[in-house]
Amino acid sequence: MAENSDLLAFVRARLSEEERTAQEAGGESWRCPAEAPGEVHDRTSGIAFVVRNRGYDRHIALQDPARTLRRIETNRVLLDEYEEIASMDTDRPGQDFASGRAVGLGFVVRQMAAEYAGHPDYRVKWLPRYSHWGPPAAPGA
Repeated sequence: MAENSDLLAFVRARLSEEERTAQEAGGESWRCPAEAPGEVHDRTSGIAFVVRNRGYDRHIALQDPARTLRRIETNRVLLDEYEEIASMDTDRPGQDFASGRAVGLGFVVRQMAAEYAGHPDYRVKWLPRYSHWGPPAAPGA
């Protein structure tokens, strides 16, 4: 299904952008030494930057380039798994395991895409969809 291919391409492109940004930031881990509140240090213990305000330092350190790169690799594994069965991710999936897997992975990929909903290339039709799993309704029900 072309729509799912476009969705995959969109998420892959956003991950590549994040990857470049993380690599440009050195691709390394950051930390906040207890003895230097507000400072974020790189792997050489050099001060990467200082943010002495409301715990931003700890939050920023958790978003370090190395962690971002690990998350991107994990997301790419999910995308690769989905790509194999994306054509089975439809509004009316079958009741078999492969169809359920496609819909489940499709939900995850749509959630990933929703992180970038503010991007100009994001399409509202990629919002996660929900399916009812169960026996077909009886006629007249």
